[in-house]
Amino acid sequence: MQNLHVEHFAEHGYAIVRGLFDAAEVEELATACDGLYAQALSHPASYRYRNLFMRLANDPVAGRIVRMVQWPSYSDPVFARYRVDRRLLEILQPLIGNDLKQIINQIHWKPPGARGVEFGYHQDIRSRRPRSAYRDPCRSYVQTGIAIDRHGRDNGAMTVLPGTHRLGELPASRSASVMSRALCDDDLRAWGIDPAGKVDLLLEPGDVALWHLHLVHGSGGNHSAMDRRFYLNGYVIADNCDRGEWAFRRGQPCPLGEPRLVHYEELFEHPEPHYVT
Repeated sequence: MQNLHVEHFAEHGYAIVRGLFDAAEVEELATACDGLYAQALSHPASYRYRNLFMRLANDPVAGRIVRMVQWPSYSDPVFARYRVDRRLLEILQPLIGNDLKQIINQIHWKPPGARGVEFGYHQDIRSRRPRSAYRDPCRSYVQTGIAIDRHGRDNGAMTVLPGTHRLGELPASRSASVMSRALCDDDLRAWGIDPAGKVDLLLEPGDVALWHLHLVHGSGGNHSAMDRRFYLNGYVIADNCDRGEWAFRRGQPCPLGEPRLVHYEELFEHPEPHYVT
């Protein structure tokens, strides 16, 4: 596989690898997504079991929806298989090597008409807490997203600000919750970033996007009649992170075992199934 994405990633803070997964593989992921979505909706409220977390919401247009599921790979073999697919390693290895832990494993949904499902402009580094556990972020972390549907301007494609990864960590935006804030050009201006530089990540099913931990990005609502599903997996040089699940050791895929501490601080005190309000 040619590493044309490496130079683009270094210069712009993001890259796209086209057609990494074929139509049959995308269909397998889509079917798994549908089953997971139905399972999440069967709960009366947002649900957690260890690191598995199903976040529900009420959209003013689409109604009761699933916004995301964290760590579906603990319970679903399809997601578990693709998180350690060797083709992902092939595009990651030139950037961060082959001894990798994983700190993000999520499905994001923007169902048809879910106009309120937005992610305000942010940098992913703001979620790396406690900071002492996440070292040397500029060279250690790569986020990836597998497009399960077409991603366009109409259904909430991710919007990036190329080159902003070179700005380092910026002050937090006015909103404490990225998931409750709409895209707002004024947020960019407050950081001294020209909104005219925005680029939409237009993806086809099976494409994989990669982006830097400091890249400023966000995404708008879904104004279309089609779904917008995105399978996110975030990887880190293992020696530079005290948390996370192993993904690859010396290039070999690592299956999940007993959950390790990632983001859920009460994993060992409250591992039991429970609802979150």
